[in-house]
Amino acid sequence: MQEHLKIILAVSMIIFSLAFGVGYSTNPTLNFESKSFLMFNNNIITLTTYSILIQNLKVCFLLLLGSITFGTSTLQNLVYNGYNIGYTIAGALKFGLSFSEILMLTLPHCIFEIPAIIIAGTAGFKIPYEIVRYLAGKKEQILTKEDIKEYLTLALISIILIIIAAFVEAYVTPRIAEYFLNRV
Repeated sequence: MQEHLKIILAVSMIIFSLAFGVGYSTNPTLNFESKSFLMFNNNIITLTTYSILIQNLKVCFLLLLGSITFGTSTLQNLVYNGYNIGYTIAGALKFGLSFSEILMLTLPHCIFEIPAIIIAGTAGFKIPYEIVRYLAGKKEQILTKEDIKEYLTLALISIILIIIAAFVEAYVTPRIAEYFLNRV
C-alpha cells in the first residue's frame, strides 16, 4: 500500500474512532432503540437482508460521495456513524445488555461493516487528497489513472464488505440473538 493511502486510511480511522469515543461517552437515554441490537423487550426485531443492505449502501455511497463534495460528506458520515455506534453501545449497556451480549450481537456483522465504513471513508477522501497534493505542487497531474484505480478499488472493497455485512446481520446475528433469548 502506498504511503499516501496509509495516511488517508489513518485519517478515516481516527475520525471514526474519535466520533465513536464521543458517542460512547455521551449519556444515552433509557428509551433508546437501535437496529444494531436485535434484542428489545425480549423480542427479536426482524430485519431483512435487503433493508439492511439498502441502509448500509446509502451510508457507503454518502462516504464515497466525498470525492465530489471535497470530503465534506465523508467527514460528516464518518463522524455520524462513529458517534451512533458508540452511542448505541453505551445505550445498550445502560439498557441492561452485558458487554458480552453486545459483542455477540454486533461482532459477526461489524467485523465487515466497520472496515467497510472506514474503507469507504478512505475512498471518499482519496480524490480531494490528490487535488490538494496537486495544488500544493507535490504532483504534476490532478488525477492519474493510478489514483482513479485506487479509488475504484477502495469503493469496490467497501461495497463488497457492506454486502457481506448485510447478509451476516440478517442471517447470522438473529440466530445468535435467538440463542441468547432461549438461554434466558
